[in-house]
Amino acid sequence: MSELILHHYPTSPFAEKARLLLGFKGLSWRSVTISPVMPKPDLTALTGGYRKTPVLQIGADIYCDTAMIARRLEQEKTLPAFFPEGQEMIAASFAAWADSVVFQHAVSLVFQPESIAVRFGNMPPEAIKAFIADRAGLFSGGSATRLSAEQARHQWPTIMARLEQQLQREEGDYLFGEPSIADFAMAHPLWFLKATPVTSPLVDNYPAVSAWLARVLGFGHGAPSDMTSEEALNVARDAMPAALPDEAFEDPNGFKVGQQVVIAATDYGVDPVAGKLMFAGSEELIVRREDERSGVVHVHVPRFGFRIEAQ
Repeated sequence: MSELILHHYPTSPFAEKARLLLGFKGLSWRSVTISPVMPKPDLTALTGGYRKTPVLQIGADIYCDTAMIARRLEQEKTLPAFFPEGQEMIAASFAAWADSVVFQHAVSLVFQPESIAVRFGNMPPEAIKAFIADRAGLFSGGSATRLSAEQARHQWPTIMARLEQQLQREEGDYLFGEPSIADFAMAHPLWFLKATPVTSPLVDNYPAVSAWLARVLGFGHGAPSDMTSEEALNVARDAMPAALPDEAFEDPNGFKVGQQVVIAATDYGVDPVAGKLMFAGSEELIVRREDERSGVVHVHVPRFGFRIEAQ
């Protein structure tokens, strides 16, 4: 069985979500540290252009977006479950909301001037400018709109009051009783806010939330071991993509297996990935592409939140 390889960097919120997913499952994995900013030539040799963090690699199969990564890890190890039986819709829908709306608020709050001054206080001015310029590019061209810090501060108490109430009234220790993908999707924006004393009170002032977050973070990161990006490329080049899923599904827009297509995220980080459509299911799209450095790979993305167009 091929090793789990996570391409990530330490301060990425969505990478922290993926690391916690691996920890919850108690999995061993290889850690490839990537740059927080473009260019990322070793990563995009695998993805075909997709640049968001993190990316999960299993042999010659490349999984983009933490929603897709979670479903793949659920296949890797069924229990404990991210999508508990009978709560699949609730958990997945809440997670999608947290990954978009709550994360958007966290980004605006973290990148307000007072927070930036502390968060990037030890970085040279040129590096700070490069990072901010990179993020401006990352968040352009998609459907995601920038929420002002003023509006984020205005709305944040509503989000947190609702979360505090849910946790106070829920009989279990987690959002919907037992742990689910919902907890990990909600945890990573709060982890992001707790990184500096400027934004940490936005979480710390809510005791039930703080206690719950400590429980979620307590799952840890599993058992990582370092790997270089060159080694990861060699793994892909030496492997063959896994067998395709077996799902009877007719694409609503008429896309057919074997068709040349372009896929891309719709919200931000909309860099396109071109290749041959190998599979189109209710949750997942798979595109085959070839690169001289990575060989033949299958790039997996979720249907929800991604677009597909004929090339």
